[in-house]
Formats: sequence, C-alpha cells, structure tokens
Amino acid sequence: MGPRHRPLTFMRRSRGVLSLVIMILTAFFMMVYLSPVTTFLVRLFSVHYSRKSTCFLFGMWLAMWPFLFEKINKTRFIFSGESVLAKERVLLFANHRTEVDWMYLWDFALRKGRLQCIKYILKKSLMKLPLFNWAFHIIEFIPVERKWEIDEAIIRSRLSELNNPKDPLWLAVFPEGTDYTEKKCIKSQEYAAEHGLPVLKNHRRPPFVAAMLSIFTPYNGLC
Repeated sequence: MGPRHRPLTFMRRSRGVLSLVIMILTAFFMMVYLSPVTTFLVRLFSVHYSRKSTCFLFGMWLAMWPFLFEKINKTRFIFSGESVLAKERVLLFANHRTEVDWMYLWDFALRKGRLQCIKYILKKSLMKLPLFNWAFHIIEFIPVERKWEIDEAIIRSRLSELNNPKDPLWLAVFPEGTDYTEKKCIKSQEYAAEHGLPVLKNHRRPPFVAAMLSIFTPYNGLC
C-alpha cells in the first residue's frame, strides 16, 4: 500500500505560507546585517574561522526549517538505512523525487549535528534567485551547468577550496540532476533504451556519476 497523504486543508496551506514568509524575512536579515561580518571582516584574519562563523550563522537559520516543517506544519519524517557517523566528512547522494528534497536533508543533518556544514551541488540557474544567490555564494554551494566538459573544472576548483580536514563538510549531490516527473522519467528511459543501458522505472538515469566519483574520491577525506 502506498503512502497516505493528508488533505491540503486551508490551515495546512496557511501554516506553509507562514513558514515560507518567516524563512524569507529571517534570511534577508541574516544576509544584510550578519553575513558581511563573518564573510568579510573575519576573513581578513582567518579563512578557517570565517568559514566556521558563517556556517554557524547558516546552521542557526536553517534550524528553523525543521522546527517549522515538523512542529508547525506537522510533517512526519522517518529515516532508515546505514548509520552515518556525525564527525565524518560526508559525500551524500540523494534521489530527487520532489522540488524540496534538499530541504528534507536539513532534517537529517540536524539529527546528526551537521546542519551548519551541509553544502549542495546545485544547478547554476538557481544562483540567479534574488537574495538567495548571495546566500548560496557565501555558504559555498557549488553551481554547475550539468555539462561535464564545463563542470569538471568548476567542481575540482571548488573542492580544492574545501580540502581542510578541520572544516566539517557534508556535500550533498542529487545525481539525477533534476526533480522527478513522469515526463522526465520517460525521456530517461528512452535514452537508456537507445544506448543499451538498463531501463530505470522509479528514477532518472544519473548522468556523470562515475566521473563525479573519480573527482570526489581523492578530495577532502569524503566518505
């Protein structure tokens, strides 16, 4: 039996809108008034402590999301699978079933005490979002074009900046490259059939995974 979804009532919609408004307003306050201190002033003295203090602010802000999502909007999470050591620098691969999967990872990282150090590889177009483009930049998300001949050099360069083992890191990657839809899945299946690859039914064929792993493996103590 498939998962049961609660009806999207007026109250649930209202709580969702309220949560979004709170997140945007607090993000604006943090970006305008707090982030310049950790991003520029502290960086004059230490890159390590600049990154550490920026991650602290980022984690404090992100901690509101699990609270709003789980307590206010009453969304229930169930995490299962292999244990992840909290102190390790982690390369985290995740399926991309919805447009908000990256937010779900915040709830997981919070439980491991690593909410402040999670970073994403994300499509470059998201860097054009007002306000959030600045946030993505200072917390060192890695933008990609989803074209390997362009992205390889970018990923290598950015990883070289994150190679200090003293800096905690959870690097999140969505190998499918985009959220799941039936149309995208059919297109992926057609591509697999044309190239003699296994046809996947529940998710898209991840592009460049082997090549990406060849880059990640020697860097940063990622496991």
